[in-house]
This record gives sequence, structure tokens and C-alpha cells, in this order.
Amino acid sequence: MCRRYSGTREDMMPIAETFPEIREGVRKVCERFPGSYWRDKDRDMAYPSEFVQALTDAGYLAALIPEEFGGAGLPLPAASAIMEEIQRTGCNGAACHAQMYIMGALLRHGSDEQRQTYLPRIASGELRLQAFGVTEPTSGTDTGALRTTAVRDGDDYVVNGQKIWTSRAEHSDLMLLLARTTPLSDVGRKTDGLSIFLLDMQAARDAGMSIRPIRTMMNHSTTEVFFDNVPVPAENLIGEEGKGFRYILSGMNAERILVAAECIGDARWFLDKVIAYAQEREVFGRPIGQNQGVQFPIARAYAQTQAAALMVERASDLFEANEPCGEEANLAKMLASEASWAAAEACVQFHGGFGFAEEYDIERKFREARLYQVAPISTNLILSYLAEHVLGLPRSY
Repeated sequence: MCRRYSGTREDMMPIAETFPEIREGVRKVCERFPGSYWRDKDRDMAYPSEFVQALTDAGYLAALIPEEFGGAGLPLPAASAIMEEIQRTGCNGAACHAQMYIMGALLRHGSDEQRQTYLPRIASGELRLQAFGVTEPTSGTDTGALRTTAVRDGDDYVVNGQKIWTSRAEHSDLMLLLARTTPLSDVGRKTDGLSIFLLDMQAARDAGMSIRPIRTMMNHSTTEVFFDNVPVPAENLIGEEGKGFRYILSGMNAERILVAAECIGDARWFLDKVIAYAQEREVFGRPIGQNQGVQFPIARAYAQTQAAALMVERASDLFEANEPCGEEANLAKMLASEASWAAAEACVQFHGGFGFAEEYDIERKFREARLYQVAPISTNLILSYLAEHVLGLPRSY
């Protein structure tokens, strides 16, 4: 069904906006956390505990958990709307999105006992599942080359190795951990022999796991995690041993879709800011928005944002229908990250010096927006995926 657009600066969303009640509810929560809150957190590189708790109390972080386990039982398109609105208000959803996409492995592949044990406690906020232990210093996005091992020893698996860029590890009660359970030399494909575990973070700390924060250009609470003979109960294995890589693939598509929705929210935040400023700011006796040199980059960023938003919607719908959506999820993430960056560039450029002033929040959001062309998967890897798997070109790596 075609949608008409209002064409107004006040609301650059479709008139037939999806999940309007959810969006309004998210906005009301986010209004309690203005720019000053985020500037303080950013200055101290502090975790936004109050913000996460408020969203948890409102039920938004349990959006994808089925009602039988205490969640809202909403579809992925609704979760996308939640993440978009968080970013559109100027808040930072980085402390929220992981819990939504990580739990997919538990929902789809966990045992009945695991779901009964953990999902209600995650939905209530008693437990936070926000850490995803996949990337390693030597493997990067080459997941099959990871070196962290989990060796069966009686009723436990003993984990040794290192993870990096494991965001929120210090603030999560549980981690979804990917480790090699079958040596690389004993598998046909390097993505075989990997397994996923639900790790109790406090128990792991007490048994030899250590965490080192990594300071970055944005406040993302990211860390390195070290495992030194850390026992993990065998009952915490999710699904079958050796099939972990397959289990996380669908979660990665959900991750890309949700991050893409965040980028759409960022883009609209930047566009709202720069359009208002271009109307108000006068130089040489006229508003700067009257100049085509200002208009065109803003208009182009708007066009990119609207096109990317349609791809996010398409990818979300396919994911929810359990249809193949690798192409659409990757396209959504790439196009949305590029749209948000184009809007960010225009916003900084046309605010001039004020774009670099902390009190305007633009420089903070500018730094945050840049991340999404690198993570959770870089634009170059997406282009490689499209070239090989969609266009049929020879594998490049």
C-alpha cells in the first residue's frame, strides 16, 4: 500500500505512521532524559542506568518476549519503531537494542527450561541480557576464526580465550557467548563446531573472568573480556553443540534491522535540528536555508532517509514473516547508516561553530552516528556480501 507524506518539516514521518501509540509512549519516557542527562553521561563515560530502568519499567525492553513469559509479545517492526523513536528524541539506544536481538537465540533455540528460567526475569528487569560475546582481537568479523574455546569437563564446559568490543559487559547479568567446542582442524567448515552459551556474569567473574573497559570516542560502555579456565554449566548450552553459528545468524539480521531503525531516528533528529536552524539563522540579511548550497545537502539527506526507512520496513516485515531477509537486512543497515551520516554532516556544517558546542548535543550525536558505518558490521563487509550472495560475483575473501 502506498503511503502519502505530509511534506511538513514538523513531522517527516509517514502520515500512516506505524505503531503510533508505541511511538508516543516511547517519546514520553524519553522526554524525562533531556540532552543535559546525556551530556553528563557522555562526559563521565557513564552507563545510563536510569534510562535503561525507565524503559524496562515501561515494558519496552521486553517488547519481543512472548506474553506467556511476561513480555509484550510484539513483532520486530514494533521493536524497530521503539528504537527509532529513542534516537529521534536525542537519546541513545545503544544500551537497549542488544537485549532485543540477543534474546532471539534463547527464544528460538533455548530449551523449555531455559526459557522458563530466564525470560520472565529478563522481562521484569531482574536480569539484564545485554552482552554479546562474539568478536575477538584476531578474528574481527571472521567469526569462524575465533579462538575462544569451551571444552567439556564433566557437568561443565571450561572456557578460555578473549572477546573484544563486548559492549555493556560490566552492566549485564547475562552474556550470550560464542565459543569453539570442536577444534577447527576437526570440522569441514570453519563456522561449524561453534556453540553458544548463556553465561552468568557474576558467577563467571568469581571463577576467573575479567573485564577491561575500552575508552572510545563515544560513550558505548564497550570492553574486553578475558576467560581463564572459567567453568560454565553444561545446562547453559543453548541448542545443540556445534550449531551456534547458525543460531546467531538470524539474531544478526535482527541486530542489523534494529540498528538501521536507530539510524533512521538519528537522521530525523539531525534533520529536525538543521531545518529549524536553517530557517532561523540569518546571514547577509537572509536565512541560510534560502541558499541552495544549504538546501540541497539537507534535501538529499532527507531523500536518503526516506528511502532507507522503506528498506528498514521491508526487512522488518520479512524477518517477522520468517522469510529470508539477509539482503534486505544488510541493505537497510548500510543505507540507514549512510543516511544518518549525511544528515549529521549537514547538521554540523550548517550550524557552523555551534555544531561543535557541547550544549547543542550535535557533536555528541555526530560521534555516535559515525559508529554505524563500522559496527555491528562494516559497510565494506555488506558490499562484499551483496556482491557475492546477491549479485553472484566471485568471493573476494
